[in-house]
Amino acid sequence: MSKIKVAVIGCGAIAQRRHIPEYEQNPNVELVAFCDPVIERAEKYAEKHGAKAYADYKELLAKEKVDAVSVCTPNALHAAVAIAAANAGAHVLVEKPMAGSAEEGRAMIEAASRNGVYLMVGHNQRLMPPHVKAKEILDSGKLGRVLTFRTSFGHPGPEGWSVDGKGSWFFRKGEAIMGAMGDLGVHKSDFIRYLLNDEVADIAAFVGTIHKEGTDVDDNATCILRMKSGAIGTLVASWTQYKGGDNSTVLWCENGVMEIGTGAGDQVEVKLRNGSVETYKVGAMATNEKQTDSGVINEFVNCLVTNTPPSISGEEGLRSLQVILAAFESQATGKVIAL
Repeated sequence: MSKIKVAVIGCGAIAQRRHIPEYEQNPNVELVAFCDPVIERAEKYAEKHGAKAYADYKELLAKEKVDAVSVCTPNALHAAVAIAAANAGAHVLVEKPMAGSAEEGRAMIEAASRNGVYLMVGHNQRLMPPHVKAKEILDSGKLGRVLTFRTSFGHPGPEGWSVDGKGSWFFRKGEAIMGAMGDLGVHKSDFIRYLLNDEVADIAAFVGTIHKEGTDVDDNATCILRMKSGAIGTLVASWTQYKGGDNSTVLWCENGVMEIGTGAGDQVEVKLRNGSVETYKVGAMATNEKQTDSGVINEFVNCLVTNTPPSISGEEGLRSLQVILAAFESQATGKVIAL
């Protein structure tokens, strides 16, 4: 089988730390083009792979015949780049949040469908080993129905992660559209939907900028969710967890409690009402400090190799995005928003 020709558009932190290294490790992939407005970033990888470097994604798509594209640009460009790639006949893997608005998200889904290509959103939380295990346990039914939950994702903020530090696009609303909610909150709205196999029915939220100076994007959010099943819980996203960052989820169920990533980040603990305790150490979750394989690239490439539509589809990405957009609406109006 010939290798899948891939272009990476946007060569910042997420491309450098996850997409490019994970493509490099995949035997089915040939990296043929890189694009970044800071051309030196693209040239560095182009040189390494005998590929082409571009400053403009439109020029790349016009000149290169690629099978697939990773969209690793600032959030505001996700839709435009993804639609252009789909129109060029390339399968698309787009970073989260998939878009800045529901309209953009729908346009991306429509473009992929019209061009007969796949659209996958990089919601890596579904693929983290503790989360895969938690889903398996919950689906087994041993815990019964989920009654209440909390899910949280926080770290010190993108200044330590982004290639541009404090000058990062993450802090500029025109490019980022949203802050901690687009960076972390959307991961958790996606994860809780996936884990509970349920949709958010209503959301009330406080979203604001509490501590990051000189930015007009949110650095914290606390949301209350009611699911269609009736389960209620909280979702927290934070860029100000300067010590003791968090990526944990706790589910209180009819038959006991499941704690995911609460103590050691690599484990799932099930405490049943009958007194038994089960601990599953299943491998670590990727963090900004400790880059383990996110699983996203292998999942995407596998979809292309086996001709299987991605489970983390554009439609799934859109549903997870709509939860976050509703949280902003709740903050703006002071009302509970029905989805």
